[in-house]
Amino acid sequence: MIRSKNAGPRTTTLDVIFADEAAFARVRASGALSAPNIAVLYGVAAQDVRVIEVPDCRAIKITFPRKLTAGDPGDRDVYGAQQHARLFGVRV
Repeated sequence: MIRSKNAGPRTTTLDVIFADEAAFARVRASGALSAPNIAVLYGVAAQDVRVIEVPDCRAIKITFPRKLTAGDPGDRDVYGAQQHARLFGVRV
């Protein structure tokens, strides 16, 4: 499962939750969801990306600052609910 949402008005969080331990281990080992890779994908600085692995849940949580504060003029996804779509093209 891949989902996104706001983590406050200025931060986006992505949750990647794996169905089994093997998939979780494969993605962790690949580095595909590393801070530098996410930074390129979302156009933010790598030092602003936090990647948090949660082995007990077979999940990876990624947070980074939003380019616009939620609800500001020009914000096209006020809830941050569509930001996960960029991860669909990531290959491991």
